[in-house]
Amino acid sequence: MDLILIHGLGRTPLSLLRLRRHLRRAGHRALLFGYSPTFETLHGATARLLRRVEHRIGGRRYALVGHSLGTVLIRHALRGLASHPPAACFFLAPPLVACRAAKFFTRFRAFRLATGEMGRLLADDAFMEDLPMPPGPLRIYAGTAGPRAAWLPFGDAPNDGILSVAEATRDRQAQVLQVPALHTFIMNAPQVRADILATLARLEAVPA
Repeated sequence: MDLILIHGLGRTPLSLLRLRRHLRRAGHRALLFGYSPTFETLHGATARLLRRVEHRIGGRRYALVGHSLGTVLIRHALRGLASHPPAACFFLAPPLVACRAAKFFTRFRAFRLATGEMGRLLADDAFMEDLPMPPGPLRIYAGTAGPRAAWLPFGDAPNDGILSVAEATRDRQAQVLQVPALHTFIMNAPQVRADILATLARLEAVPA
């Protein structure tokens, strides 16, 4: 199956190279999509993603894989993909709500300059609430390797160091796989890779 892989905030497409390699070894056509929160608006990045789907995917079945902010970009693009929606979406450490970390860091000018509009929107409750969720199959991967202690920001709640499991899963527990991974490196967790490949195999076994 054709897949487009979209990296997270503060990362580049290089962060998804290992996952892409495993997907290609399994026979999938995996493409990387890059963007820059510092120099690009969410609308601009979304428009480029829609063009990528149109020009590189055409009318074939495809899936979208997003890490962190990459999942926000996917959700923002879904209305534009309504006529040719993805066959599945894979969300790695997704902020499904305006997360605590974004609200904290947006107070700092350096963060606002580095992350631009996208960083600000991550902390916007109304914006995050309004984003649609994928209409088709969805798999969510939530990390649990973050530190846990009463005096830390997440207390004893499971988290990946950036997001709590609750922020990454909301009310979609049936679609969630919790993995012992940190936010930044969750895409390299063997459990994530295995689940993506197994889900793709099931999808390909069903005629389009």
